[in-house]
Amino acid sequence: MAPFRLTDIVRDHARDRGDVTALTGGDRSVTYAELEERSARIATGLRELGVGEGGRVVWIGKNAVEFFELLFAAAAVRAAVAPLNLRLTPAELIDLADDAEAGLVVLGPDFAGLREQLARPGRRVLVVGDDYEGWVDGLTDRTEPTSDSASEDAVLQLYTSGTTGRAKGVLLSHDNFGSLLSVGGHWSFDDESVGMVAMPLFHIGGSGFALVCLAFGARVVLVADIVPDQLLDTMEREGITNAFLVPAVLQFLCQVPGAADRDWSKLRAVAYGASPITGAVLNRVLETFRVPLFQVYGSTETTGAITQLEPEDHDPDGPRAHLMRSAGRAYPWVELKVVDTADDKDQPANEVGEIWIRSAQVTAGYWQRPEETAKALTADGWFRTGDGGYLDDEGYLFLTDRIKDMIVTGAENVYPIEVENVVAQHPAVADVAVIGVPDDRWGETVKAVVVAAEGHSIDPDELLAWTKERIAGFKRPRSVEIVGELPRNASGKILKKDLRARYVTPDGG
Repeated sequence: MAPFRLTDIVRDHARDRGDVTALTGGDRSVTYAELEERSARIATGLRELGVGEGGRVVWIGKNAVEFFELLFAAAAVRAAVAPLNLRLTPAELIDLADDAEAGLVVLGPDFAGLREQLARPGRRVLVVGDDYEGWVDGLTDRTEPTSDSASEDAVLQLYTSGTTGRAKGVLLSHDNFGSLLSVGGHWSFDDESVGMVAMPLFHIGGSGFALVCLAFGARVVLVADIVPDQLLDTMEREGITNAFLVPAVLQFLCQVPGAADRDWSKLRAVAYGASPITGAVLNRVLETFRVPLFQVYGSTETTGAITQLEPEDHDPDGPRAHLMRSAGRAYPWVELKVVDTADDKDQPANEVGEIWIRSAQVTAGYWQRPEETAKALTADGWFRTGDGGYLDDEGYLFLTDRIKDMIVTGAENVYPIEVENVVAQHPAVADVAVIGVPDDRWGETVKAVVVAAEGHSIDPDELLAWTKERIAGFKRPRSVEIVGELPRNASGKILKKDLRARYVTPDGG
């Protein structure tokens, strides 16, 4: 069997079902034949710009059809696309474009103001619209995917969120995506699926999910901005069958009045992940959408999902309700283990440690960061995730928290998700994050930062008393702060580093 190439996706579907719509976004729709034809001409344009083997194209824009034209074109000439986090400052975006050594930068209309600042000798900067289209229209020759491309060639360079330190470019290859695409068979995909991509394309939950959709010949609906009521309208109007969303977005959707009364009969599956979900939110999602739910766990470095919690395990009232707190079990092609960070020895079942992963989905490393790569990957191919968790006797993975987010109070370890699950059950709580704050006596104590549900107010003392009977004493919050919203990055993860920075003084703790 010939090795998988990302370009096979558009070539095969263009040949077999070219008139089928591949992508819809904003005011553009393209068929598989149009996507293949344009990407082949853009590949010629990349070569003319000197963007070939090992080259980089930077994308700074919202979810749009043009991103995929560039992605397949770059893969055809052994280059890669690096989409950048839109929440970064202009200075950070410019810094990462330089880090990627981009020969071409393509800007969405909202970022056109960066054009002059991004200009460099040997680099072309284009803005989506007349500028970009004029360039494409001037390209008449096709460039076919190079026959000497290697399966380990990077096709996508996704920068980590950079919540601590400078962002690193994660290198994802043909082989990585060839392995990932197997998950589509687990998510009820076929060539009649309609997948909604609402996660940003600079996140593996956006670009990776979109590529799974396209691999199955599905129609992909791209969402540029997440506005809860508009997102529900899109899901209903477009007949969405499959979606991947983060818990925060699912929570927002469930809070829209009348969300549960809409017609969700075409929905086949909703996958969720990227951050922990509380039991209360999970129950609301089940009640609202009445659709099979798949929880997945993974990271940018694993090209997305490597474990899955099946729909039948989402049974809040059944005898195995505890499984709803797990991230499921590893896919058949994934090795997973938990190790003691003190000596890197395997942990027995039900003992917390760091999660390690080995699979064809695991990145080969970070762009021009050999030291960082060596820290993350062992000599025999295991990826150190930095996530804490444990495996039960049946192989279900239970996440605790990032190792660095663990709270040490006295001699006890407290994993914030355990406390968050309890606090979230209070009827007046809409959102919660638990962090450790400095304490002279205990080193750290547990603090709950809480957002009140609409129409509710929260008395911190009452909430503290409420938790007293529901969680062990050493895990119980010792203080509560009421806030309007929690800081999150673009993937929906709560920025606990930012929260901790607010409460490093005795007044805050």
